[in-house]
Amino acid sequence: MILNSSTNFYVNNIKNNNLSIYDAVEIGDPNFWIPSGELQSLLNNALVGVNLEGLPLRTRSKVVKEKVCIALGYPIPKSFKKTNPRFIGQNFDTYIQKSNNLQIWNEEISPSRRYVLIQVSDSDIISKIKVINGAELSVLDTTGKLTSKYQAILKPNSKNAELVSTDTETLKSLAKESVDLTLSNPAGLPEANRILSIESIYCKLSKLVGKSFVDTGFDQERNRGAELHRLICQELGYSNYRDNGQFPDIRHQLLEVKLQTSPTIDLGAIKPDDENVLDMPKLNNNQIRPLDVRYAIFFANISNGMVNLTHFYITSGQCFFNRFPQMLGKQINKKLQIPLPPYFFD
Repeated sequence: MILNSSTNFYVNNIKNNNLSIYDAVEIGDPNFWIPSGELQSLLNNALVGVNLEGLPLRTRSKVVKEKVCIALGYPIPKSFKKTNPRFIGQNFDTYIQKSNNLQIWNEEISPSRRYVLIQVSDSDIISKIKVINGAELSVLDTTGKLTSKYQAILKPNSKNAELVSTDTETLKSLAKESVDLTLSNPAGLPEANRILSIESIYCKLSKLVGKSFVDTGFDQERNRGAELHRLICQELGYSNYRDNGQFPDIRHQLLEVKLQTSPTIDLGAIKPDDENVLDMPKLNNNQIRPLDVRYAIFFANISNGMVNLTHFYITSGQCFFNRFPQMLGKQINKKLQIPLPPYFFD
């Protein structure tokens, strides 16, 4: 695997500035923060093929951490401190996976934290590395054993469509009233000059109230959501629909979508008004947080095999709980276990 020039740029900057893994780097920093895709390529290039056979677990973990340091341009510390996370500089922890059962101890999932999952073969050879952030990781949970799950209550009123709030100050400085999105990727990273304002999104998506689509079945909530996503992408002006399971759903517009057939809104592990920074590049030198994300909530009823959209609400994450009261979520578990899907490392 050949590293691209920008990856070498980050590694060289880290080396030349004598940074350690404990020197915090601001998420999205254009000189020192290695984007997740390039971090993954860099670690695959350096670690795939490494033989861990016969090493005790603690020694194996230390060897892997040392090789990660070398790959990223960091000096190997005399000893690895028990910090949280271990690699403070790039905000990630490493997990050596010989099985598809990921275990995270005594900490909550953070949207901006990176999780470097290292696949090891039956013969103890490193075969692949996958970098995933907390927002993506929370989607993979199928057990209900996340450290915390947030919920809220939707209380409809007489309005069929409601603009609950304006954008946050960060988004106001970036958003535009009109953008041609024909050639853009709805699942791609947001671009500073191609983000629609919350008011513009409201005007476009309120047209969906009263529309219907075929119900895929009571046990097919994900497919129902996909149908709604397609309609939303079409109304926003995209020529195609894509969904890669990341947060937020329509990442290019920092737009999370909720389809509700009951008043309980499941928010997963990400609290809408969270001030933690999301794992994405800065936009005009602004870091993006969950509270900057726009939440598009559609309420629907189901009859005669059709999903009928009856209400629409849109709000910033910052103001989410002002309109949709929070319910108490599950308490923190001491151990979080997430079964990774069979295709995870493919």
